[in-house]
Amino acid sequence: MLQNLARTPGIRSYHEIVEVKTSFCMEFIDLTDSIQSIVHDSGIQDGIVSVQTKHTTTAILINENEPLLLKDMKSMLESLAPRTRKYLHDNFAIRTVNLTPDERQNGHSHCKALFLHASESVNVIEGELQLGTWQRIFLLELDHSRERKVSVMILGN
Repeated sequence: MLQNLARTPGIRSYHEIVEVKTSFCMEFIDLTDSIQSIVHDSGIQDGIVSVQTKHTTTAILINENEPLLLKDMKSMLESLAPRTRKYLHDNFAIRTVNLTPDERQNGHSHCKALFLHASESVNVIEGELQLGTWQRIFLLELDHSRERKVSVMILGN
């Protein structure tokens, strides 16, 4: 079924930063309700919302919020890039780029991010996220507890 959803001429945009304090490595944080609230606040009825992490050791993903599935996903990611493996990124004796005074060993976090997304886009129709029955939008912490920022951009009318 085709619909013409253009209600007004032109495209509007709305942007907001969501700040999240993570608690531990491999924490799945459900952002869905916050994103839906931002969509409502934007006043945009029809368009697209883009959800983007501002960090290289976090990911944005859409999946089901079922505890055993989340455990399975954590286990799968850990097998792909185990914390116990040696990473050149973690060898501060040879690494010379992007070092900070409080640098931590987190090569595993960056390698896990390789298999995930930094952003996801979701359609918005009549002011509502177009997610399936079990779909939720997550921020996944791949490193350690800290303050994180997620950029939410809505385009539409």
